Amino acid sequence: MRFLVDENLSRQLPDLLRAYGHEAEHLGEMGLESASDPDILDQARDDNRVLISADTDFGTLLAESHAQLPSVILIRRTANRRAFHLASLIEAHLPDLTEDLERGCVVVFEAERVRVRRLPLI
Repeated sequence: MRFLVDENLSRQLPDLLRAYGHEAEHLGEMGLESASDPDILDQARDDNRVLISADTDFGTLLAESHAQLPSVILIRRTANRRAFHLASLIEAHLPDLTEDLERGCVVVFEAERVRVRRLPLI
């Protein structure tokens, strides 16, 4: 799978995802540290990547635009989660999420559960 990791998450996360065999880039690696949220969504969509972020604004933007892509993985409560925990969490759930991520969805990883909402959000 192809991932774009937002600047609010560790720069180590793409390396860990690449170790699992995925293509992953951090916004910082692409020189997009200060890009606007709409520009980040456009970049993810144009590159056919799933955006991984802790920023809830992306769900709002997708809902307002009725967009069907890109998919977003939203990581909630990241304070006690190190990059290797996040990478292993994402990897462990990917078999169940791949089809939804390819079609367009928002996946929310919370402390005790994973929620999936298909795009477009209404």
